[in-house]
Amino acid sequence: MLQTVLSISTSGQGLYEFTDAAQDFLRRGQAGEGLLTVFVRHTSCSLVIQENADPDVRHDLKTFFSRLVPPTTDPEMRWITHTAEGPDDMPAHIKAALTAVSIGIPVREGRLMLGTWQGIYLFEHRDRPHVRQVVLHLSP
Repeated sequence: MLQTVLSISTSGQGLYEFTDAAQDFLRRGQAGEGLLTVFVRHTSCSLVIQENADPDVRHDLKTFFSRLVPPTTDPEMRWITHTAEGPDDMPAHIKAALTAVSIGIPVREGRLMLGTWQGIYLFEHRDRPHVRQVVLHLSP
């Protein structure tokens, strides 16, 4: 079994692609067939597999989630009590709960079995920069 931890630097809310880093991990480990489990070790960001051809998709997803779960400064969000780390904190936890913190991707002949326009993204839900840890684990 192969395993590594990627560090992904973010500069605020948005989607950060790391498909190439995942593929490099498989190449370096001379992976054959198996299942790549991708897991993010944080509670205020998540993982998505999404289109990587048109940047408008990333923009629209970020905008949708911002409208779905606005910051606690929005009057609609007055019910939130967890605000210790700022107005984006609890909304970030909600967004992470609505998406995934772990994704499984089949691997064949050392290659991710993603579709033509699919990429793997860390979806940062906080406003300030972070360094996020993503675990990659290949099971046979």
